[in-house]
Formats: sequence, structure tokens, C-alpha cells
Amino acid sequence: MKLILAIVQEKDSRRLMEALVAAEFQATMLASTGGFLREGNSTILIGTDEARVDDALAVIQKTCRVREQLVSPLPPVVEPVDSYISYPVKVQVGGATVFVLDVERLVKI
Repeated sequence: MKLILAIVQEKDSRRLMEALVAAEFQATMLASTGGFLREGNSTILIGTDEARVDDALAVIQKTCRVREQLVSPLPPVVEPVDSYISYPVKVQVGGATVFVLDVERLVKI
């Protein structure tokens, strides 16, 4: 048994959950916040047999896409904000960060 933890951008989470259900995976979605951009993410928990891990990863890869986004850097904490000029920077967001973990025991109550 495996537990797949997929951290995805909030924009992709609903579409991913629908695709996982269509592929007959049981999944739970938790709201989370990213540390770098401080934007909404979702952490999707998927419990599956080892034989279906690659199928789940294929659904995640097909559904969660990388895109570019303009962000304004936060001002440095030690300098006055009025002297800081920030220019938007392009960064890549989206996609998924996925962890596949061994599950020693699963109990449904």
C-alpha cells in the first residue's frame, strides 16, 4: 500500500480531484499555503495499491501544469518600505510536488 502526497496549486486542485475520481482513486484534499509565494495550494492525499502508483502519477502529470506568473517581491524587513522599489518578476508556478510513501497499515473505521 502507498500514500501519495501531491502538493498542487489551488487552480489545479479541483480539476485534479475530478480526474482522480474518474480514474477510480480515493483522494482527500486539504487546503494549504505555499511558503515562497504565500498563495493557496492544496495537498491531495491518495491511498492506493503499489501497482496503481504510476497510474495516479500519470493523472497528476496530465492535470497539473506549469505556468508563468508575475509576482512582486516583498520588501526587505530591515529597510524602510518607502525606499524600496519592487519590479515584478516572472516565476514558474503550478505543476505538482509529489511524495510517494510506504504505508505499513491501513484501517477503515
